[in-house]
Amino acid sequence: MNQMMSKSLPSCTLLPMPSFACENCNKNFTVQSATLAKFPGWKPKRCFNCKKESSTSGSREQNLTTAEVLEKYTAGPISGVFTDGAAEPNPGPGGWGAVYVVDGKIIAEDYGHEAHTTNNRMELEALIAACKLVPRNERATIHTDSQLCVNTINIWAKDWEAKGWKKKKGEIKNLELVQELYELFHGHPGLKLEWIKAHDGNKWNEYADALATAYRRKVK
Repeated sequence: MNQMMSKSLPSCTLLPMPSFACENCNKNFTVQSATLAKFPGWKPKRCFNCKKESSTSGSREQNLTTAEVLEKYTAGPISGVFTDGAAEPNPGPGGWGAVYVVDGKIIAEDYGHEAHTTNNRMELEALIAACKLVPRNERATIHTDSQLCVNTINIWAKDWEAKGWKKKKGEIKNLELVQELYELFHGHPGLKLEWIKAHDGNKWNEYADALATAYRRKVK
């Protein structure tokens, strides 16, 4: 009787996919080992979603003034504090902006710049300014397009503070700004912090972007 002889195929050994923390959203993401091998010494800094969002956001490249923003955009929330930070290249020259609006009317605004900084530092500076724009007896929602800042203040900072401003792995970047913002935000009972999508046609988010990039122009 003929016997069927089976040949066992060699099993493929799957290499573990290295994990990295996205500098923008702070979420972990993986990259194939084969891809890393093609670029020795390269360490990915942003996840695919954040890179995609950055590549598709055209409003920042338009370099609009605040007056041009007011003429072009009408959508989005009409009340709250809207913030943005920018650095180009990152790190490099950068700026921040914050505008406090009630029912579509500008109540207050502030902006500034630094000769050498990072995008995340400018986002934090903008939020610090935002907390100072709202009077203590007023309630307001602060809008930022930085998911990293939202998670930092709403979720992670409480645990870091309880542990003496330390986290399990690595350093807390921009610690002095995180501490200042955390104290200001939680010291103001009327404030909420929410994420808003970047360059999605929201009038006051675009206005904050114009303030943040004013250092590139002669007019804001």
